[in-house]
Amino acid sequence: MPMIDPQAGPRTVDEGTSIAQQRTGIVLGLLLLLAGLWTIHTFLPALGWAAILAVATWPLYVRLRRAFPPRGHDILWPALATLAVALLFLIPLGIAVVQLAREARVVIALVEEARRSGLAPPDWLANLPLVGPAATAWWAQNLSSGTAASGLIERLNHGALADLSRSFGGQILHRSVIFGFTILTLFFLYRDGEWLARELLRASHRAVGPHGERVGRQMVASIHGTVDGLVLVGLGEGVLIGIAYWLGGVPHPTLFAAATAIAAMIPIGAAIVFCAAALIVLAQGSLGAAVAIVATGTVVVFLADHAVRPALIGGATKLPFIWVLLGILGGVETFGLLGLFLGPALMAVIHLLWRDWTKTENDAPPPAERNLPPAR
Repeated sequence: MPMIDPQAGPRTVDEGTSIAQQRTGIVLGLLLLLAGLWTIHTFLPALGWAAILAVATWPLYVRLRRAFPPRGHDILWPALATLAVALLFLIPLGIAVVQLAREARVVIALVEEARRSGLAPPDWLANLPLVGPAATAWWAQNLSSGTAASGLIERLNHGALADLSRSFGGQILHRSVIFGFTILTLFFLYRDGEWLARELLRASHRAVGPHGERVGRQMVASIHGTVDGLVLVGLGEGVLIGIAYWLGGVPHPTLFAAATAIAAMIPIGAAIVFCAAALIVLAQGSLGAAVAIVATGTVVVFLADHAVRPALIGGATKLPFIWVLLGILGGVETFGLLGLFLGPALMAVIHLLWRDWTKTENDAPPPAERNLPPAR
């Protein structure tokens, strides 16, 4: 039986075994991470939206907490902040739903009237450019008498309409669940945000060193710049163009202004809305008002997209405008509305990594950092 020397230190495994164990642990950790992400992949958009909302509103939240320090359990401020963000979405949505319900009643009444006695063509229909005569003839053939209107309604595919209703209801339910989970996650991010930030900082230092903190700060700055450049500028576009709607006699100008503000977050989205509003005014016989709406919308959108928005987004991240545009368009194409914020953040990180990769000690700072115009 071999003797054990009590003076000898603890035995260690050989280097080959240690490396093999490390590699096995890394592979196992990656597999478990992928399995976890696959398990919750349906809720990943909710986590992404909650993170974006928390980052965007965190400075205001911290300022309020410092002005009114919490007492006892730190629940009140996270709950109030979460409720405020939820109401920010629910109040406009509720107003839109009420307005749509009113319009739906008008549509149902028109359908019933068409079934009974038909509908006379409106006066503005014949004045539509290019399609006015054809639209008037179609209306006379299909809607002018009760018999023709009933036949047109019966020709609709009721099965397809039922399938559409079921699909729409399923989408509403799914998105309601995602929104509820987003709000719930946002509450915990508000409550535990400081602890989570410290943990992420430690993890980044352990994984990639101090460089990880710079990447994280770049993403945070990109989200702040994108929120300012998309949300705030979009709201400004909605207000300014909404004034033109009100002066031009557009029906429901407030709803059109809200639709413009939301659509303005996507390139050319606002143009589609104000052109549709101009067509409605033109159909009512107001050519001058339609031209004024298009002209006002074009000027506002041009200044916002080419002056204000690039300065806010690119200025916060030192990101060229072409990268900002590609990030927005590519993000929307890949991730949906979440890509509006995620796309520019990814582009900002890639741009930072590229600059660090190509930078040498003897390199002069780029023109943007020297406050000089770029070389031509």
